[in-house]
Amino acid sequence: MCAGNRSMWFWLAIIALLCWSGSDLFSKIGCRDGRDKYNPLKMVIAVGVVMGIHAAYEIFVGGAVVTWHVMWTYLPVSLLYIGSMTLGYVGLRYIELSISSPICNSSGALVAVLCLITGTLDESITGAMRWMVIGAVALVCIGTIGLGFTEANEDEELRRARQDASNHHYVKSWIAILIPVIYCLIDGLGSFADSRVLETLDEDSANVAYELTFLVVGLVSLFYVTVVKKQRLVAKQEAPKYTGAIFETIGQFFYIYALADTEHVAFAAPIISSYCVASVVWGRIFLKEKLSKKHYLCIFTVVIGIVIMGILDI
Repeated sequence: MCAGNRSMWFWLAIIALLCWSGSDLFSKIGCRDGRDKYNPLKMVIAVGVVMGIHAAYEIFVGGAVVTWHVMWTYLPVSLLYIGSMTLGYVGLRYIELSISSPICNSSGALVAVLCLITGTLDESITGAMRWMVIGAVALVCIGTIGLGFTEANEDEELRRARQDASNHHYVKSWIAILIPVIYCLIDGLGSFADSRVLETLDEDSANVAYELTFLVVGLVSLFYVTVVKKQRLVAKQEAPKYTGAIFETIGQFFYIYALADTEHVAFAAPIISSYCVASVVWGRIFLKEKLSKKHYLCIFTVVIGIVIMGILDI
């Protein structure tokens, strides 16, 4: 095998990381204006449309087979994922991307806990590795709780001063941390259910079923926003949302193929799962988000836990 092929997994993982962190950035840009309360639903519309197009490609070009049985069997998982993403879009109005992304990306910790409780953790993870799982979960929990504590107790004048650069001020509120945490819980339940359901379904068919379900939810949201609430969709305002949706879908494509290289999955998984680090960087560069040292310490703790779980492929 040539050197180029041997390193292909690395570039696939890097592209997935960049795409998913890019999706975070553009979703934040598209949803952060609190004056339009329908922005989260408009983001759902964008993701539904893009995923619907990709599903059509997979069916008519890629040859994916999706039956009603697959749709109904995978529906609970699809709804958990879609519900968590919708809630995540709502939360982007209340808190910096640099804080919300690491919390939302901590759902792997919940999956690990559920696997430990139900006895479904990979049998190859024993002894010291099992303690590594517990340690990683503890790091994520400590970091997430630390972020919440830091947010709740930060001096209001210091908060306003560090947010001046971004020209976007966030009011201190319990909902700011609660929404990403609930997202994490729902997404974690979705991931756990996903692992169980995929024991009986083809992965490609299940993914297309998920995208078609998202399309239906997007169309329902479109009807509600434009017909019921009579809101206009302005191309300039919607462009970041569709850009984020495209990055999300492309990232999913490269994620699947990066992990398909089973010989290097232990290296690819932690690279991809640390995409929230890139989201923090993009937030600092493009959104001018500036956090306190305590914020960054908590985020670093969460990221270390996430990377460990990625190495263990949880």
